[in-house]
Amino acid sequence: MPYKDLHTFINELDSKGELKRIKAEVSAELEITEITDRISKAHGPALLFEKVTDSKYPVLINAMGSFHRMSLGLGVQELDELGELIGEYLDLRNYLSINKLIKSIPRLLRLLHIFPAKSRRRGTCQQIIERDVDLNTIPVLKCWPEDAGRFVTLPLVFTKDLKTKRQNVGMYRLQVLDKTSTGMHWHKHKDGSEIYKGYQESKQRMPVSVALGCDPAITYASTAPLPPMLDEMMLAGWLRKKRVKMVKCITNDIYVPSNAEIVLEGYVDPQEDLVLEGPFGDHTGYYSLADYYPKFHVTCITHRRNAIYPATVVGKPPMEDCYMAKATERIFLPMLRMMIPELVDLNLPLEGVFHNCAIVSIKSNYPGAAIKTMNSIWGQGQMMYTKLIVVVDQSVDVQNLTQVRDAVLTNVNASNRLFIVEGPLDALDHSSNLPLYGNRLGIDATRRPSKDENKDLTNTYHVLTISKSKPGQGREVLSEYMSSNPDKFVLAVDGEVDPKDLSTVMWKVFNNIDAKRDLIILDGKIGIDATKKWKEEGLTRDWPNDIVMSQKIKHRVDERWKNYDLDESN
Repeated sequence: MPYKDLHTFINELDSKGELKRIKAEVSAELEITEITDRISKAHGPALLFEKVTDSKYPVLINAMGSFHRMSLGLGVQELDELGELIGEYLDLRNYLSINKLIKSIPRLLRLLHIFPAKSRRRGTCQQIIERDVDLNTIPVLKCWPEDAGRFVTLPLVFTKDLKTKRQNVGMYRLQVLDKTSTGMHWHKHKDGSEIYKGYQESKQRMPVSVALGCDPAITYASTAPLPPMLDEMMLAGWLRKKRVKMVKCITNDIYVPSNAEIVLEGYVDPQEDLVLEGPFGDHTGYYSLADYYPKFHVTCITHRRNAIYPATVVGKPPMEDCYMAKATERIFLPMLRMMIPELVDLNLPLEGVFHNCAIVSIKSNYPGAAIKTMNSIWGQGQMMYTKLIVVVDQSVDVQNLTQVRDAVLTNVNASNRLFIVEGPLDALDHSSNLPLYGNRLGIDATRRPSKDENKDLTNTYHVLTISKSKPGQGREVLSEYMSSNPDKFVLAVDGEVDPKDLSTVMWKVFNNIDAKRDLIILDGKIGIDATKKWKEEGLTRDWPNDIVMSQKIKHRVDERWKNYDLDESN
């Protein structure tokens, strides 16, 4: 059965021991983040903070912060079930005989739920209407010490295309600027930004409504990489096996889910000056830099009685958003297979933070299959941002990183297995010399006959830690080590990184390299400089800081830990 609303999902989590209620009063400024970060890193439960300083709303966080809770939220035992079901829809052989068609009827009937149901009656989200707007009454989190302010981190931003009148929803963070306005963080590559351009060209105000706290299927659907012509609420209806009931907003012609906890209604004026937004501790584990974005004016707040404010904290993985990304990986894999017949499986490792790394296994039935697969992936929507693609044979389990490592060490050589391609990068990428554009790396780790020119190398890797005191020092130390050691792969990271912590090492590698600038080939050996880069090394912008909580807040949470009544193991 679908979850009626967020409250229903909370009750389900509670009944399964997946929720911890925190009764001690906590602050939305940094304290909730530090508690949540510790619980998330310990693979702990969802948290419901029942008493937040200066707010009437409880805060729910980490609700989808595990594979189990993510699956539970989407109504399955395992996320692969959804991918397999989509694969059955796409397999035309299931409809080529009467018997197969009859067996497909239950699956086809599920499609009846995809179309959202619009109603002009008041929804649950409109039980209380506040026209005297004060965003300070909502416990919006300040997540990290260097954040520019408080950010709404789980907003479902609903907009309507000016020409087609088609609605769109996306998840774009909102920085609270004052009692009645926020920044609207629309990246240039996102649908919301494209719709905004239409209003800008027509010099019209753009109506916007933001739903906070829907059931998990609706929340997830707002993040899904669907084509612009598809309504995300159709995906939500299919996931929850029940049509999404939408209600018209009080002050604009936007429809939002009736079961939302809170709705912010308002507008963006394209003729108005942009506002400085950020920095913000982002899902890359680094602070995204400040930039100029449109201002969202909130003219009305509606909410249900006893509403709960949903939030998430992003930062160095693993965090809650990683599991939402894994849901996308498993759900959309069959569609990728349909467009890339060679593709067998896909792994977007948590350390790759969505767009920095993809590991794929393929049927390598002809020369160049790996290269063809890489180029196909870079040509698929948001997959174009993938900075590193590793291709292995279908016999390698891409979910087993030990097997992947062994395939790379055994099969990759410097002469003909590395491919550098220029192209667009995600707006959050900080390592390329230029914003939004740089170099991606493809690694062909499939088995195929090759020359034995590297027979004197060992199939090993080594991690160097370097405390840089000058630009270019990473490359210098790498080259010096590589000239006198037989390791096939050598990785260089900054001195504060523990070289034995391979998760952090790989997170640094995935985040900190531009393939053309940071790859070193020497006597058949491969070196990668994943250290922090200086302006003198080619950067045209500042390098962001790692996200680290302040010692003051860490100490405060240490002192209050028993008050939260959390397990010692967490």
